[in-house]
Amino acid sequence: MRIFPAIILAVSLLLAGCGGEDAENLTPEEYPTKVKAIKVLTTDAPITLSYSGQVIDRDEMQVQSKVNGTVVEKYIKGGQDVVEGQILFKIDDRQYQSAVLQAEANLAKSKTALAKERVNLQRDEELWQENAVSEQKLVNQRAAVESQKSEVEANEALLQKAKDDLADTIVYAPMSGRLGIDDVPVGTLANAGSTPLATIGIVDPVYVQFAVSEQEYLRIEREEDRPSSSFKISLTLADGSKYPYFGELAEYDRTMGNATGTLTIRTIFRNPERLLVPGMYARVEITGITMPNAMLVPERALQQLLGETLVIVAQSDNKSAVRKIELGEKIGSYYVVKSGLKADDWIVVEGLTNLRDGMPLEVTQVTAKDMGFSFKPSGEIFDVQQNATK
Repeated sequence: MRIFPAIILAVSLLLAGCGGEDAENLTPEEYPTKVKAIKVLTTDAPITLSYSGQVIDRDEMQVQSKVNGTVVEKYIKGGQDVVEGQILFKIDDRQYQSAVLQAEANLAKSKTALAKERVNLQRDEELWQENAVSEQKLVNQRAAVESQKSEVEANEALLQKAKDDLADTIVYAPMSGRLGIDDVPVGTLANAGSTPLATIGIVDPVYVQFAVSEQEYLRIEREEDRPSSSFKISLTLADGSKYPYFGELAEYDRTMGNATGTLTIRTIFRNPERLLVPGMYARVEITGITMPNAMLVPERALQQLLGETLVIVAQSDNKSAVRKIELGEKIGSYYVVKSGLKADDWIVVEGLTNLRDGMPLEVTQVTAKDMGFSFKPSGEIFDVQQNATK
């Protein structure tokens, strides 16, 4: 602990007695004010980037019918989890059953006609061998057979189409996920490819989307690529609680927004308890990024006046000096100082509340441990790929 010369002067005045001439001439403003001061901390500082994020479905699609018709059965209810291939709705299939029967009849008729034309062709070929029919008649009969074969193939395609339409009257879940509550009731007239019957989205895992500045994007990208990086992405929910899983970077937008100057990023989070619901907001925090040679002061030393941030410096002559500073990121009990201080400044953290220059001080030096200052946040979080507590 270092004792400044002002303390020695104060002790001398007390020993001289309260009735001394010098003591009688001192005003209250001239007595040293007892303060505690801490030296500006310069270190490679871990910083936290914080953003307002929104939860969105990893994949979302509208379920639609492939055929026209009225919904006659519904096998699900809104909000439930479904698996890929599960039956969701049934469309009235009476007209499609009739179409299948009609297509089968047309195909049978065309096959019969083809068989007849083939018999005629065989007869004409035998007669032509005996010069009993002209070559032109034989050519015409061969063309008739080929035409009827095409008719059979066309009717086979129509039958397959009718069968497909009949099968499509059953609407299946195209993927596993959770249904929205916008599912339609029985009796709804569905138009093929245009009437949404339900919405389904994947809810585990989910995306959390937010926007970053160009500088922050570069900082994040470089830090994530470092082999020894302790890069982590966490969430704070609307009630202030910590989400119990870490996330991972998943997607970047391809361009910076022209109007906002920001880049949209999506992170992916496990959601086994279905706690994260698409549309909800959460605070995204990215930790493990290091700012080299950062200059830091405790939050406790900061004072606000007319929109400016001020600190009091204990100068080497044991007098106070008010300094205006510019702040950067908050790190635990500290703030990064962008400008306004020097690395060897001592900052008052306790004992002086009146912002005045030139006040005499009796300074006690303290450390971060003495004052309980720390870089570290609290809370337990789990890794996105495992359940081990971090």
